[in-house]
Amino acid sequence: MRPRTTRAFADHFSAHAATYAAYRPRYPIALFHWLAVIAPGTALAWDAGTGNGQVATGLVTRFARVVATDASDDQIRRAEPHARIAYAVAQYESGIADHAAQLVTVGQALHWFDAEAFCAEARRVLQPGGVLAAFAYVHSTVSPAVDLLVRHHHDVTLGHYWPGEHHWIHDEYRSIALPIDELVAPPFELREDWTLERYTGFIRSWSATQRLMAARGEEPIKAFERELASAWGPISRRSVMWPLIIRAGEIR
Repeated sequence: MRPRTTRAFADHFSAHAATYAAYRPRYPIALFHWLAVIAPGTALAWDAGTGNGQVATGLVTRFARVVATDASDDQIRRAEPHARIAYAVAQYESGIADHAAQLVTVGQALHWFDAEAFCAEARRVLQPGGVLAAFAYVHSTVSPAVDLLVRHHHDVTLGHYWPGEHHWIHDEYRSIALPIDELVAPPFELREDWTLERYTGFIRSWSATQRLMAARGEEPIKAFERELASAWGPISRRSVMWPLIIRAGEIR
């Protein structure tokens, strides 16, 4: 019997799914190459908490088929279609046959999950030797002035608007028990060449930003964006980098 799901689905993104889809960074293709290498095959992968399909569209470059699920219907409707990606609205029920997948991924979403329920489904669908990989990106790096301002905004202005689960990213998911024989992942990073408008759109896609605006309106965010524009300066585009944290290994 599968364990009962003890945590209800907390939907922090459906109301601004379009913003999320438009302004989130893309994962490096090298990540998906590495996942294909450590998996015991490349016939089928399940991407849980797929959002708008950013991980799924990366996986399909190396896997023959991808099942991509998310509990948010709004997110799935905005996912990038692909002939070899099967999207579905689901929380932990993948619809995959027992032991049919070689890889299960969850990108930027494990902290929202009931880990026990999710891992039970991952164990059911993975073949012997199958790999579970959870990853997330953390604070961005742009320039010293921008980074200092954004970090203060994240920690102080938005401080109590962050859901508690968000902070599990910043301990690299070490507080979440995963039944895996863990591998040491190589260093990966997300890197984008962004305008100020694109970067501010990214910050508006944060769940805490949306909660702040719902509580206090747009003025606190607009005040921050004026400061950000000053720190950004006259440069039209800047390189933005996010280090990627990864926990991955054969499921037990």
